[in-house]
Amino acid sequence: MNENRTEQLTAEFEKLSFEQAFQRLEELVTRMETGEQSLANALDDFEEAKLLARRCAQLLEGAELKVSQLSGESLDEFEDAR
Repeated sequence: MNENRTEQLTAEFEKLSFEQAFQRLEELVTRMETGEQSLANALDDFEEAKLLARRCAQLLEGAELKVSQLSGESLDEFEDAR
């Protein structure tokens, strides 16, 4: 996959929700597991899957940070209320 295509996909994936990105990732993995595609197509799918996995990880990290912040805020508010 060329660099321009990678940049295009990355920009496209930035618009996806976690669920959308994960569903597409699952589709790619299923297709690659069949082994019925050409090497070139398998490599393109692998590159796309790698970008989708990175997007999913970013979204999960953001969610984890938010949960951590909310948990910390809730505990601080609770302790201050005592």
